[in-house]
Formats: sequence, C-alpha cells, structure tokens
Amino acid sequence: MSGNTDKSGKRSIFEEVDPGKAGQPPQPRQTGLIEGRRQGARGAIRLWLIVLFALVMVMIAVGGLTRLTDSGLSITEWRPITGAIPPMGEAAWLAEFEKYRQIPQYELMNFGMSLEEFKVIYWWEWGHRQLGRLIGLVWGVGFLWFWLSGRIPAGWTGRLLLLGGLGGLQGAIGWWMVASGLTEGMIAVASYRLAVHLGLAFVILGLIAWHVFELGRSAGDLLQARRAREGRLFSGATGLMHFAMLQILLGALVAGIDAGRGYTDWPLMHGVFFPPESFDIAPLWRNFFENPALVQFMHRMAGYFLLLFAVVVWLRGRRSAHGATRRAFHWMMAAMTGQIVLGIVTVMHGAPWELAISHQVLAVVLWVLIIRARFLAQYPRAESLRGSVANRGRA
Repeated sequence: MSGNTDKSGKRSIFEEVDPGKAGQPPQPRQTGLIEGRRQGARGAIRLWLIVLFALVMVMIAVGGLTRLTDSGLSITEWRPITGAIPPMGEAAWLAEFEKYRQIPQYELMNFGMSLEEFKVIYWWEWGHRQLGRLIGLVWGVGFLWFWLSGRIPAGWTGRLLLLGGLGGLQGAIGWWMVASGLTEGMIAVASYRLAVHLGLAFVILGLIAWHVFELGRSAGDLLQARRAREGRLFSGATGLMHFAMLQILLGALVAGIDAGRGYTDWPLMHGVFFPPESFDIAPLWRNFFENPALVQFMHRMAGYFLLLFAVVVWLRGRRSAHGATRRAFHWMMAAMTGQIVLGIVTVMHGAPWELAISHQVLAVVLWVLIIRARFLAQYPRAESLRGSVANRGRA
C-alpha cells in the first residue's frame, strides 16, 4: 500500500479504511448477530406450515359439517390408533351400530334409524377424526425430518413443538367434548365444550398463520421492520383479535344449541329487543350457555360492538404510512362487513347448513386477515417514497 502514502506521511483518500496491521491482510467485516445465527430451511418449513394451515382450515369446515349433520356422537369410543380402521364387514357395522343405539341421542332423537342411515353419520365423524390423524402425521413427520436434519432455524424448535403439543391437546379436548354428549339426557355435545374445541382450533390456525408470515421474510428483514413498528395500530389490532375470539366462542355456543334457528327476525328477536325468556333456566348461570334466547342475543350484541371496534381500528389503519399495512386493514374491514351481513342473512333464513358453514368459513378468513393486519403493524414492509405516495392516493 506504499502508493497510498506520500512522503509527508499523510493518508491518501483512496486508502482502505481497515488495511489491517502492516504485512497482514485486512480483517473480514463482522456480520450482525441475526445474520450469524442458523437460518435453517425457512422456505421449506414455511411450505410445510402452509400445508398444515390448509389442513386445519379443512378440519374446521369438516367439523362444522359434522355438527350440522348431527354426526359427532356416532362413534362412541376414543381409539386414537385402532380407530383409524373403519368397520369391515356386516358384523363389524352391526357392532358399531349397537354401541350407538345405547346412547341417549339414538333413544331421544334417532330412534328407529336404519343401519344405512347410521353409516352416513358414522362416515362423517370417522372422516373428521381421520383428518385429525392426518394433521398429526403431517406435523410429526415434518418436524422429525427438519429436526433430525438440523434444518430448523435458531429459536424455532420450541415454536414448532408447541404446535404439535396444541394439536395433541386438541384431540383430547375433542374426546372430552364428545364424551359430554354420551351422558344421560344429552342428544348433543355440551355447548361450552364445543366452544373450547373450536376456540383452540382457531388459536392453532392463528399461530400457524403468524409463523407463515414470519418465515416469508428473513430474520434480518424482520428486525429492521420492527424498528418501524406502529405501536398504537398493533395494540388496536391485538384488541380486535381478542374481541374476534370472544365472538367465535359465542358463535360456537349458538351452534352448540342451535340457537340460530329459533329467532329469525332482525333487528328484533320475536318482535322485541331483549327476549323476556332469556333467564328462564335455573340456575341462572346455565342461561349463558344453554338458553337460546340469551345466547343468540349475546352473539348479536357482540357482533355489533365488534363491527364498531373494527371500524375504529380500520380508520387508524388506513392512516398508516405503509401501503401494505393499509391494504391489509382494508381487506380486514371488507371481510368483517361481509361476515356481519352473512350472519344476519343466516339467522333470517333459520341457519340452513349451506349458510351456516359459509358463515363459519368466512370467520376463518376474517380471523386470518385480522392476524395479517396485526403482523404488518408489527413488521411494516418497506416501500419506496414513490410507491408510498401512489398507494396513499389509492387508499
């Protein structure tokens, strides 16, 4: 580097900043901690989680159809392994049918059902349970592959294990729910247990969605984006997410006791704002779970307040400095509006299965869109000034 220093000892402006010690090569640039951590197979794991996400979405829809067809109690035993094999031959079918004929649902609701009719509801419940087994298998095989091959990114092993643990818990809660419908005087599962089962399904779906969003960007990009975090907007989206979960649980209570079929006028309920029979059941607390009038009233009122809260959060979101964030909140608001309208239409038509299942599927879409908007408030996408101005003009 003798050409970089004149005789007076002054440095040339072209001299390297870190030439190292005399006679030694320059030291390599130190990378950041995030860049230095094990990145793993982020793209492959993301694809695996997308498959799990799709399976859980299908599981929620099939679970809804299983309930709407009153099929959930057709299998009266919990056999996680051997239950994967359906009845083989006439004798096996007759044995399963005989077990069903011992429970209250058959005696009180389906007395005289033929074997062929039983097979229809059996296949619905068997398919629902089989899908759960498939989800567990996809998670287990995928996790073991990424773990044994050392391809899980740093800090992600616990998160992926949690998903598997919640999936196992969901299976146990599913049986806890079914067992409630096998007791004396019951023709369906307990509505509060159904709410727990459905609520956990949405929690699992939400966690998978959040992880998919995270893995869609590099760890360094997320760290950089966190610095532009919109705190108030993130807090509003978090509150909206929790409020939406409450409404999902109330919707499960409505579904569990078929409360959506008893009051088909709107905006009133049998011509009044608050049905006088809302507290007819004793003890008092049971009305909040088992009284169709009160349960549907709570679901309606929560829907109105959820819509108002969504509008407030959306108005804040549309003022975001980031175009992707604004668009995410627009999509959330569009789905929220559609869900409210669809809910009203479903009630006014007595909750036929086509509308009821559409309402449930749209709830899944809305849930994910809320989580996506929340994610982008936490990790905004960087945009050029020109793109930001153009997007603001379209907002």
